[in-house]
Amino acid sequence: MKFNTKLIHGGISEDSSTGAVSIPIYRSSTFHQNKVAGNAKWEYGRSGNPTRAALEKLIANLEEGKAGFAFAS
Repeated sequence: MKFNTKLIHGGISEDSSTGAVSIPIYRSSTFHQNKVAGNAKWEYGRSGNPTRAALEKLIANLEEGKAGFAFAS
């Protein structure tokens, strides 16, 4: 893929929870936990969320790297 195509489609196929082909912006600060100290994929918005994970994957793909990182200020 060329850069512009990667920018739009690179590294992201679909949202696994909704099936959307464009990743939705999740504004949740906390996520449902089945039990205390469980192994949920998402716990708290500052430690990660599906939107940030998609962005980090896209950054890695654009830079042809192993990982991408995004931080909240």
